[in-house]
Amino acid sequence: MNLNYLAGSEKTKGDSKWRAALAAVLEEKVAPLIGRKTIQIVLIREAQDYTVLRTEETREINTVWTPKTSEDSTPIERAAFLATKQKAAESRELESMLRSWAPGRPECYLKSQLCMKCPRCILFGATDVSKGTDKGANIKHRIAYGTAFSLEAIDPGLREVHTFNGVSGATQLTGQTLGERESIRPGSPFVSVVTLRSVTEIELILTVKVLLACTRYGAETRVGGIVRNHIVGISTGYEEIASPLELTLRLAGTKPDSATVPRDRVLEILNDFKKRSSMPDRVHVFDEAELQALLSYVQAVEINDAFVNAAFKAAEDFQKHQATYLKKEKPGKGGK
Repeated sequence: MNLNYLAGSEKTKGDSKWRAALAAVLEEKVAPLIGRKTIQIVLIREAQDYTVLRTEETREINTVWTPKTSEDSTPIERAAFLATKQKAAESRELESMLRSWAPGRPECYLKSQLCMKCPRCILFGATDVSKGTDKGANIKHRIAYGTAFSLEAIDPGLREVHTFNGVSGATQLTGQTLGERESIRPGSPFVSVVTLRSVTEIELILTVKVLLACTRYGAETRVGGIVRNHIVGISTGYEEIASPLELTLRLAGTKPDSATVPRDRVLEILNDFKKRSSMPDRVHVFDEAELQALLSYVQAVEINDAFVNAAFKAAEDFQKHQATYLKKEKPGKGGK
């Protein structure tokens, strides 16, 4: 796979190494059968405002008990940024981007009307809920998430409780308190990993752009939920070498912020994980210069008509390829 969306740009010294590592795990085109080619993107998700991470009717923040560090088994309670909360926000962000870049394309809505035709559906997966003989095959996701864990214990550092009330439009009086809201305090860091399997260069570019652009997560995003994603590590190979919990326990005790994200520490940990993988020689961990080169590469890619058309053409080709398998499985075509 040739990295070619920076047409005419000159490769810098040492540039070929990370390009070769990516070329080895990127697909020329999307196929229904998913292979082992894997890219893992390590993130520090840093709350920039009060953020509500909850799923229960009790309105409590999602939490989990874990060891304190990889060497200290003392249990502590951490805030949990559930994988579903991360995926939903970023899936919607990609759908919003595609709608802005490509007006007039088929409408696609999460939970109600997935089009099964756009780059979002092809990457994040989709289920055909239609009925009858024209029902299409489901699309398996090729982007995966895990629960992200706070680097710090939730109390007393992360949790904050606010009371709220309503103001009467007629009298402008606040009246009684209506309830309380638990939220994550601004500045709280979470360790996250986004895993891509058998993706194309276009899909990698879209994913990184989404991670850099998406800023609203959790509940009540109309009044908060701003989160900044810092990409602090990338590995490529034929397997997943890192999980969010492992990274959290190894990074525990470090409180990164936007100025001092511990990329050198993440690089060290990923290289340790590489040593225990099934095929260490096939794993490449991006160093600081390579990581910055890739991010600069993606940021410089212009989302123009040619790029958007290529993304939708790849989705269309995938559909046609998948349709051939579906026909083979129908009665009279080799099925039962």
